Amino acid sequence: MAGVAAHAPAGAPPGLLRAGDRLPSWPFTLAFAGFPLWWFLGIVDFIWIPMAVVMVLYLVRTRATLTPRGTGVWLLFLVWAGCSVIQLTAAGQLLVFGYRYAIYLACTVLLVYLFNNRRTLTDRFVSGVLTIWWLITVLGGAAAMLLPTAVFRTPLSMILPGSLLGNPWINHMVIRRFNQFNPDSYFELDPRPSAPFLYTNNWGNVYSLLIPFVLIHLMHIRGTKRFWLLSAALVLSAVPAIVTLNRGMFIGLGIAAVYAAFRFALLRDLRAILALATVAAIGVGVWTLLPTEDSLAARTESRSTVDRATLYVQAVEAVRDSPILGYGRTIEGEDIRDPVGTQGQFWMVLVSHGVGATVLFMGWFLLAFVLSLRRRDPCGLAANTVLLVGTIEFTYYGAIPYGLPIMMIAAALALRGPVNAPEDAPVDAGVDARIDAPATGARSAAGSRAVGTKGEA
Repeated sequence: MAGVAAHAPAGAPPGLLRAGDRLPSWPFTLAFAGFPLWWFLGIVDFIWIPMAVVMVLYLVRTRATLTPRGTGVWLLFLVWAGCSVIQLTAAGQLLVFGYRYAIYLACTVLLVYLFNNRRTLTDRFVSGVLTIWWLITVLGGAAAMLLPTAVFRTPLSMILPGSLLGNPWINHMVIRRFNQFNPDSYFELDPRPSAPFLYTNNWGNVYSLLIPFVLIHLMHIRGTKRFWLLSAALVLSAVPAIVTLNRGMFIGLGIAAVYAAFRFALLRDLRAILALATVAAIGVGVWTLLPTEDSLAARTESRSTVDRATLYVQAVEAVRDSPILGYGRTIEGEDIRDPVGTQGQFWMVLVSHGVGATVLFMGWFLLAFVLSLRRRDPCGLAANTVLLVGTIEFTYYGAIPYGLPIMMIAAALALRGPVNAPEDAPVDAGVDARIDAPATGARSAAGSRAVGTKGEA
């Protein structure tokens, strides 16, 4: 890796990767681009965990592992959240706790792997893989519109014992619904696309967080046929996006557009501002053509809005009785359908792990946002925007298991510095790395930490 290290130390154990060797890109690519396969098999909500194990196996073979500045805040969150396991009151609760905690760990590995892998996971490559995932999301939404009542039994659902399949949480993971729809609802609302995710809110969260990376990838492929195909897909994607009637997604996209326009204005980049204005105009145009205004008004006036507010109030009241470690889980509410601690990652962490864990969780992403404000390159600006939007969306969207990986990718890209070609792996001014390399001497820059896995760091 240019400017960081070149060779393993003399006498390094066999199989130890030299610092100049490439970590492979395939675990990252397979996790995201292989989403349809994992969805079909019924393991899509767990795929981050085995892929993280593979990434760890590669990382431990390297001479040293770098971590972004501020990672200690996130590691403290992991410790704090892990301690809340003592608050569980039933063996069955351990399954959900273990799953969520495993996702936290997997996303930590994803952050470190991407931060260190600057040679094969370049900015362009990562934005391309995320664009594939965005296209899969859009196709899932389109399929949901065409097949509103479709239900798919995955192979995993056919081999699970009835005791597990009877659990509603596991049932929805292995028996996939294309839409989120309640035919018994008092309000006459159409089915809302959720495929290839569990819920419509998941769809809106992923869609809004990936859009900045899609726009960046369009910049990378200008002048090619793929540019026009992807541009057409961007226009058409507004249809399933609007049909979801996802208020949180609309808020997120609006914040992203205003913030990005502000940053581009500071840079006096008129062309980028015009591009954003064009995308916004297309979205407004599609909105006016679709008969969704009445449906959105019905959703705004529906009980779901009142239920959310009630959940948030009950979450604050509940945490007063257990402010340090929370309850280790979400809890049942009073006169309300959804558990207290749902309808937002912020509230889930607050109820499950306590006030301190919530401060650390939100603090890590806010710190990553602040540290990445110095970035002025397109990918850095996109990642910085995603960190802002995603942190805001934590207050009303759950981030497990889909949104959190995107946020960790954004943090890694934003904090590692611009990397656009395999031979171009600079260390950003906000990243401090020191790795001794006997063959080339030591090189350092300011902002990340080097954690030796084998050999001296």
